[in-house]
Amino acid sequence: MKRTALARKNPSSSGSVKTESTVHLPRSGYVLCVRNENYPASLERRKLYRRLPDTRSEKHGLIRVIDESGEDYLYPADFFTSIPIPKRVRRILSRAN
Repeated sequence: MKRTALARKNPSSSGSVKTESTVHLPRSGYVLCVRNENYPASLERRKLYRRLPDTRSEKHGLIRVIDESGEDYLYPADFFTSIPIPKRVRRILSRAN
């Protein structure tokens, strides 16, 4: 099982994260990074990241994205926001992967 970004930062962490509010983001596609506290090497603010579905983690306020390492890790959902992406741009992005 892959370790979460939270686990990479603090190996003694329980991995459980509770959030005050649920952030509504699409389950897959792309999200915009708006925060990167404690993860400046893994996440760049104002950058689009590919989001992968992970319903189990979403229940804990986490989302799975492919970060700067090229691997998928879990991050707090409130680090990202959903933005509308035109179909033409989605096609271009999907060809790049």
